[in-house]
Amino acid sequence: MNADTLLWSLLLGVIVVAAAAAIIIPTVRNSSTAPPPGAVGTALGAALTAAALGIAGSGTAPASEVPAGSGQVRTVDVVLGDMTVSPSHVTVAPGDSLVLRVRNEDTQVHDLVVETGARTPRLAPGDSATLQVGTVTEPIDAWCTVLGHSAAGMRMRIDTTDTADSADSPDTPAGADSGPPAPLPLSAEMSDDWQPRDAVLPPAPDRTEHEVEIRVTETELEVAPGVRQSVWTFGGDVPGPVLRGKVGDVFTVTFVNDGTMGHGIDFHASSLAPDEPMRTINPGERLTYRFRAEKAGAWVYHCSTSPMLQHIGNGMYGAVIIDPPDLEPVDREYLLVQGELYLGEPGSADQVARMRAGEPDAWVFNGVAAGYAHAPLTAEVGERVRIWVVAAGPTSGTSFHIVGAQFDTVYKEGAYLVRRGDAGGAQALDLAVAQGGFVETVFPEAGSYPFVDHGMRHAENGARGFFTITE
Repeated sequence: MNADTLLWSLLLGVIVVAAAAAIIIPTVRNSSTAPPPGAVGTALGAALTAAALGIAGSGTAPASEVPAGSGQVRTVDVVLGDMTVSPSHVTVAPGDSLVLRVRNEDTQVHDLVVETGARTPRLAPGDSATLQVGTVTEPIDAWCTVLGHSAAGMRMRIDTTDTADSADSPDTPAGADSGPPAPLPLSAEMSDDWQPRDAVLPPAPDRTEHEVEIRVTETELEVAPGVRQSVWTFGGDVPGPVLRGKVGDVFTVTFVNDGTMGHGIDFHASSLAPDEPMRTINPGERLTYRFRAEKAGAWVYHCSTSPMLQHIGNGMYGAVIIDPPDLEPVDREYLLVQGELYLGEPGSADQVARMRAGEPDAWVFNGVAAGYAHAPLTAEVGERVRIWVVAAGPTSGTSFHIVGAQFDTVYKEGAYLVRRGDAGGAQALDLAVAQGGFVETVFPEAGSYPFVDHGMRHAENGARGFFTITE
């Protein structure tokens, strides 16, 4: 023990003894009854004990006590980007202060908030901010507050050295559903004001230049009988607007972000460097996306902003149909874009956990589970019907089949597999995620013909409808 510590400990003892004497001695003088014999001894004993503790306190604390931090300030550089916070785990001594120097090196806006309330502003790409976390005495979580980013992995754990080994993993999403979701009431009636998506595909316009405006909107739609869901959309509907043209046509798309977060757009029908036209734009911004359709096919387009799993899973997809040069006329054409439905708050931990597991609540044609079971598509006996199909995913494809019909024409990913007049036929159009094509058939007689994704789990959970065929 050094001299200064000893001096302060003895002084503390003297002060406590003097205080005890100041209380006890006047009491003895002014009272007709002397205090109990042990009172003075007790007071003095307490004073001496306090002094002794003061002296003992200058040494090593008992093992059961948490040692005080050094009071030092630790500064850590933090990078935001690619749906990560790096480093994702920081450890400091209890009682030390933490300062985070945060830089956004991504192409979209991020921020970082600590559960104690400290936060950065929203940081544009390339921006930086200093986050004063303050004194750290217990584990703290931090995360990006942009919708869906925390669930996608943008989290940080701040631990103290004595809790780091036992801390829960920061990557475990809170509130993840541990059981399968309840089946949707697909046989119930749709709401009175529900209008089915028109699946009729108009012919390609008779022009070579196409100007299109596509606006991002966040809205609520009826996605199954009586079930409404918040969705992110191109143009207010799922799927987004259909683009159709011919090989060599030029499309000029004005893309406008009327949403509350960053979005981009990726046309698989284009062949160009994605740096500028597919970049993420912030709310209120717009860009021009210009491309020439070099190849025929049924192409998907979707949001290009990370995490794409969430953006596509919440409705941001559509189709571009580029006719093959030898496409023959038919009596009716329909377009079915198959997707997946994930209920719940977009970007929530529960929803994202099911997306990552590939466990949607339902599969949908044109945005609604079993929608065409309630509003069947139509044709007449003897008419040639062409059905274009695009598998938007984001995690599963389709095996499109019409019960009671055979396909005499199959076109998949830019090539004919079966042509009209061939001896063979086909029973299904199999498409992986982000593939497309069409089938043709002639219904032989009047009746009701179910169409399904022949992956029966998909069909029984929404990927189904009917053709009603009349004479």
